Amino acid sequence: MKAMQIQRKRFSVAPMMDWTDRHYRYMARLLSARATLYTEMIHARAIIHGDRSRHLDFHASEHPLVLQLGGSDAAHLAEAARIGEDWGYDEINLNCGCPSDRVASGSFGACLMADPMHVGHLVRAMKDAVSVPVTVKCRIGIEGRGLASRTGYEDLLLFARKMQDSGCDGLIVHARIAVLGGLNPAQNREVPPLRYEDVYRLKEDMPGLRIEINGGIRSPQEIQTHLNGALDGVMVGRAAYERPALLCSVDSLVHEIAEGRSALRGGAAVMFSSPHSGPDNSNPELQEIDTGAPGFAVPTISPDRLEWVLDSMKEYILARYAEGVPPQRIVRHMLGLVHGLPGARLFRQGLSGNWQRNLNSAASLDRYLGSTFAVFCNQLREHQSSGSLILQP
Repeated sequence: MKAMQIQRKRFSVAPMMDWTDRHYRYMARLLSARATLYTEMIHARAIIHGDRSRHLDFHASEHPLVLQLGGSDAAHLAEAARIGEDWGYDEINLNCGCPSDRVASGSFGACLMADPMHVGHLVRAMKDAVSVPVTVKCRIGIEGRGLASRTGYEDLLLFARKMQDSGCDGLIVHARIAVLGGLNPAQNREVPPLRYEDVYRLKEDMPGLRIEINGGIRSPQEIQTHLNGALDGVMVGRAAYERPALLCSVDSLVHEIAEGRSALRGGAAVMFSSPHSGPDNSNPELQEIDTGAPGFAVPTISPDRLEWVLDSMKEYILARYAEGVPPQRIVRHMLGLVHGLPGARLFRQGLSGNWQRNLNSAASLDRYLGSTFAVFCNQLREHQSSGSLILQP
């Protein structure tokens, strides 16, 4: 297989356990043609010995798509990486950033940063097994669980140099330390302070290594700031899940920055219909949503674009329903689509709880989803035509 080249400046959606499954990724691709998507972290042994189709299957539209692996055994990781490449993934990523106690008890995730030599050995084994890029997602440092504290910049630099020496194609750095054994995963996303300056300094000291930044980035403006800097990419996690309309701005943003132009101006976010989405690919819709606050905009989605996404997701839900996938497993990812729009609460209520219990056929599911989506989009257009379509907190 020919090795894929990583985009010069790229935006990616972070791997998130229980969130970035194939159903969320399908929806994310409807919103952005350019974003790089990641699987949830999958342990190497699960791929080798488990149900590979369940773990690895994806829709062809999801490319570019990265398989994130967990593990600490070189032979297992190499074999899982090889399987992932054969399955069609564009890149393999090693998780060295997950701070959960369960993961650490298995000697993988963030605790691996305590032994850069071993991680280098893992990366080299994976590189030798595949032709696609191999990258590492890590923190800026770790402490706790009886480990020697590695929280200084020099520790990060040592780790990065070992990765480069081992053939690593790039680092995605969450700009917080991981506190192992003292904070849970949610606290580890909030309590340790962000140290973006360490990530920028790392790129300055290692210009030959791809460095992408992650952690606390929530708006198109923040994405633009980092992409306009020296770094090679930006990864966004929770914001891309909780407010997936953020992804609508990514395609124009990455394209404009690659061309040396700015895609955002004033307090407005430019919402772009990607060239692979929507009914009219040749004439992308451009929309500005202004919050009235200078320099900051909350991402939202136009009624026409939302209707197309919802219709596309309805067809996807029906196709998966025919395969035995419960609708709620997919619909749960769609609730954030309407964040900030009038009627969002009623929309979410209509797709939460036990609504699917009374649906005993594909036809009834089709009718229910079609009606729910149409009512919401029609009400949204009424708000738009009356001039009352405004962003809500």
